[in-house]
Amino acid sequence: MKFAARCAFRQFSDIAINNSDTMPTLSRRSFLAAAGALTALPALGAVPASGDVDIIIVGAGAAGIAAARRVAAAGQRFALLEAADHIGGRCVTDTETFGVPFDLGAHWLYTPASDPLAKLAGGTGLDLYAAPRGQKLRVGPRAAREGELEDFLAALVRSNRAIREAARGKADAAAARALPSNLRDWRQTVEFVLGPFHSSKDLTQISALDFSRSAERELADFCRRGLGTLLAKLAAGLPVQRSRPVRSIEWLKTLQVETDKDLLRARAVIVTASTGVLASGKIKFVPELPDRWRNAFAALSLGSYDHIGLELLGNPFGLQADDLVFEKSSSNRTAALLARVSGTDLHVVSVGGAFGRELSAQGRDAMAAFAVEWLASIFGTDIKNKVGRSRATRWDAEPWILGASSAASPGNQDARRALTAPLRERVWFAGEAAHETLYGTVGGAWESGARAAEAALRAIGAIKAPGVEKRHAKPEPRHQDRRRRRRRNE
Repeated sequence: MKFAARCAFRQFSDIAINNSDTMPTLSRRSFLAAAGALTALPALGAVPASGDVDIIIVGAGAAGIAAARRVAAAGQRFALLEAADHIGGRCVTDTETFGVPFDLGAHWLYTPASDPLAKLAGGTGLDLYAAPRGQKLRVGPRAAREGELEDFLAALVRSNRAIREAARGKADAAAARALPSNLRDWRQTVEFVLGPFHSSKDLTQISALDFSRSAERELADFCRRGLGTLLAKLAAGLPVQRSRPVRSIEWLKTLQVETDKDLLRARAVIVTASTGVLASGKIKFVPELPDRWRNAFAALSLGSYDHIGLELLGNPFGLQADDLVFEKSSSNRTAALLARVSGTDLHVVSVGGAFGRELSAQGRDAMAAFAVEWLASIFGTDIKNKVGRSRATRWDAEPWILGASSAASPGNQDARRALTAPLRERVWFAGEAAHETLYGTVGGAWESGARAAEAALRAIGAIKAPGVEKRHAKPEPRHQDRRRRRRRNE
């Protein structure tokens, strides 16, 4: 039954956008040690707006910030370029609309015992607390009975197990094809939870093998002041150049990056733009990238996932703080509710997949109307007079992201591995899509950025590869070795 909590948690797919169409190989142990050492950034010298640097980092989301912190800790000169007018990418907190923190981007920190951001949070003064486990279920306008909830959880467990079993076969297939045939009237609900809610795409569009590789996400933390606030704290002191989109990257004969203002030259480049942006051609590569990378961008396309935030005064549904609510649905016109976020009047209705994309295309008013109608249908009450402020999102329209989180299409289970390969030891790609088990999470994006930075630093000779000193160390004279053994035996 624990799977219900695990499958229900989302991170990078919990992303949103402004009300307007636009919005202003290292080991895990060594990575975590490096992350801990970066709690306080070293003082940086002036980084030029143009000219020569050691490393150029494209994008100031979680992966870009992690990469920049690692490069800064190594004392190298870098340029951190961000196309938008704000940092955070898909991890931003709005504190103005509702007067309380509203995570426009990621909201869940999975497996906090090992998540790098959870470890770094202690040095920022921000409060993390455990997210509730499990969820609530509505059947029509009433709460699910105990037997109904057990049936739902059992259907989720069986479906998850069936997808993972299918992934052990020789040929990859769509996750939808692996679902048990006897789900009966739970099928639509299961497909929503595992598909749009969990992966921002319908299960027909998702590789069963890619789905099965997802790491366990049973436990999670919330940041009371918002996960975007935490990321902004960790970026403090970094010389981010905002509103500076990259137009092209020349990578073969010379290594230079063209922005809308000038050219920058570097010894290495780390690209953390989303696969949506990379597949769109907004960043031109000169010469054109080999098929390996271009195919990976297409195979790891972004799904759709949006929030409709509503201020509901007086707790009209009688829910606890951070309750997660699903409905027993009969179609794909369904959603999820995260109620009373951090104990406030903020309620967030989330839609995704094909239906979410269609709804988002209809505009903010249609999205808000659906959210109110949907809540009234599952709680059996008229809430129109209880709705205060609202904010709907249209993430697919955000020009420098173009979607939610990545999900590999059927038959393309190896695309993430292809994406992480360095391009001639000069260009590295990083971000949530470039992590094989923590894709779709901020922690995965952060680890990916740190790993890319580590590899780039080794490539330019700024740091030595692990074990180099040991391999090249001069052996001790035999008489010293004998004395050392004698002392140990005494």
